[in-house]
Amino acid sequence: MTGRAPEAVDGTAPPQGPPAPGDETSPGGAGGRKKWVRWARRGVLGLVLVLLLPILAAEIALRVNYTGDPADGTYTRNRDAIWLGHAWVDGRKTDADVKALARRLQGTGIRDLYVHSGPLEHDGTLPASDYPKAAWLIESVHRELPGVRVQAWLGDVLATEGPDGLRLGRAATRTAIVASTRQILAAGFEGAHFDLEPLHSDDVDYLDLLDRLHEVTESRHAVLSVAAHQIDPLPALHSVWGTFTEHPKWWSQAYFGQVARRVDQIAVMSYDTAQPLESLYGGYVAEQTSLALEVTPKSTDLLMGLPFYYESNFDHWGSAETVPAAVRGVRLGLSRTDADRANFGVALYVDFAATEADWAAYKGGWVR
Repeated sequence: MTGRAPEAVDGTAPPQGPPAPGDETSPGGAGGRKKWVRWARRGVLGLVLVLLLPILAAEIALRVNYTGDPADGTYTRNRDAIWLGHAWVDGRKTDADVKALARRLQGTGIRDLYVHSGPLEHDGTLPASDYPKAAWLIESVHRELPGVRVQAWLGDVLATEGPDGLRLGRAATRTAIVASTRQILAAGFEGAHFDLEPLHSDDVDYLDLLDRLHEVTESRHAVLSVAAHQIDPLPALHSVWGTFTEHPKWWSQAYFGQVARRVDQIAVMSYDTAQPLESLYGGYVAEQTSLALEVTPKSTDLLMGLPFYYESNFDHWGSAETVPAAVRGVRLGLSRTDADRANFGVALYVDFAATEADWAAYKGGWVR
C-alpha cells in the first residue's frame, strides 16, 4: 500500500481539504503574514507619499517664488509702522528714550506707532491704569516726530481653543470693546490697533465688531487698524489643518478681504511660518503679499510684518525668518501683483527685540 490518496470512482483526484495550519499558503500561515506585511508597508508608503508630495510641491513652489528681481521703485511709500512695547506708556520710558526713538526713525518710512496699551480684560473692558503715561507719550511723539501717529495696541487671548479668554460671541463683550475704544481715543490716541488671537477664519462676530468699531473711529477721524492672520497658502488649508490640530492658523483669502474692507489699515503677521530656509520663508512672504494685495481695497493700508526678533523653534526658525528675506519677499510679491500700490508698507515687530542688523536690513532693503 502506498501513501498516495485513492482516486475517485470517476478517475479524478479527490478534493483537497484546507491547508494545514502553518502551511505557507494558509492565510494564517507564514506566507499569509508576509503578504499582509508587504501590503501594510505599501499602504504606509502610499499614505506618506500622499501627505508629503503636496508639501514637497508647495516648498518647491515657494523656492521658485523667491527667484527673480523685484521691480524698480518697490520701496517704502512712507506708510510703515512699528509695534512698541508697554514700557512706553507705563512710566518706564523717559524723554531721552523718545529722543532716541526719533533719531532711530529719522529718514525711515514709519508713520504709525502701535503702542501696547492693554491687554483688554476678558470681558472687553480696559482699565485706565494700564496706560498712565499715554498723554505724555503722545505729546512727546508729536514734538519729536511730527506727522507720526500714535495708536493704542489692544489685544487679548480669545477663548477659541481653550476655556479661558475673551469671547467675541458675547454681545456684551463686543459692546465693552467698543466702549474701550472710545476710552482710548478720548485719551488722545489717534487710532486703535487690535490684535486678537487665535482668531479663526469666518468669525462673523469679529466682522460685526469691526463694523461697530469703524463707526466710532470714523466719527473721531481716527484710524482703525488690525493685525491679521496669514492667508491660506494652499486652498482651504485652514479647514484641513483645523480638522487635525484644532488650530486652523490661517484665514481664507475671502475672509481676509472681508476684514480688510472694514478697516483703515491691516497688518499681516507674516512671521512664525515654520519655514526652515531663508529662500522658503522669502518665497512664503512673497506669496502672502500677493494673496493679500489681491483682496485688499486700494483705500486700505496693507502692511506686511517683518520679524524684528529672534527665536529658534519649530514655528519660527531664526536662521530662516530674517528681515532681509522678508523684505525681498515683500518686494517680489508687490512687484508681481500691484507694484504701484500707494497704500502699502511694512510693519516691524517688535521694538524691544530689534537688533542693529534688523534696522540695517530694513533701511537698506526697503527704505533706500
